[in-house]
Amino acid sequence: MDLALLKSKGLIRQLNAPAASDVTFPYGLGAHGLHEVLERAYGDRAALTGFVLTATKATRPQALFWISQSSTRRDMGGLSESALQEMTKGKISCLSLATRPARDALWAAEEAVISGAVSHVIAEVDAADFTATRRLALASVRHGVPVTLILPYRCEGATAAATRWRISTRPSTPNPYDPRAPGRPRWSASLERCRIAPSASGRTFDIEWNDETLSLCVVSGMVVGPLTPRTSSAGNIHQRKAG
Repeated sequence: MDLALLKSKGLIRQLNAPAASDVTFPYGLGAHGLHEVLERAYGDRAALTGFVLTATKATRPQALFWISQSSTRRDMGGLSESALQEMTKGKISCLSLATRPARDALWAAEEAVISGAVSHVIAEVDAADFTATRRLALASVRHGVPVTLILPYRCEGATAAATRWRISTRPSTPNPYDPRAPGRPRWSASLERCRIAPSASGRTFDIEWNDETLSLCVVSGMVVGPLTPRTSSAGNIHQRKAG
């Protein structure tokens, strides 16, 4: 069969290597494609939400579209618009929608992607099967709108998402101005699955949010609590006379 005919039928497609920025943290999260972010345990939803909002950056001037199931919003609370504006210094506006079953939330997410009227779609759902995630992944690639699914800790199984993250809390940094106050937020992010960089699957990143520079950084060997100065014994000090 002729090669041109195979291309016209969509049986052969050009393979493009992923951009260098895609094969490093956070592996395309919030930039393009479909991604999943889960709690490590019940009670980590606040940490998860903070990670999603800080690890992703708007790629379009349109608003962020946040979809929640009514049951999730009732149990976990909703996204605070004032907190979002304070955290992003007013750079991100947000549209929100509440639905009842998960299928309605996933349908709304797909319709928002197809419309091209939003910069990023985030959907809090109880579950998402392979068929639904496959539809979202294809729509995201076709229309260039990233999608992030926020799922509870109990979710397992195969999906079409490019990455799957599990997030938990870490103690914040010491506050340099008030030792009784919290410092910069920190999270532990485990990358369970990564289609772009399979070798990165299984890695855990300790990350920290800087609210002054509005940037997220990966921190190696984080220390909890104030540092204690190390003292040297007198026997280890050697004095040398000048001259």
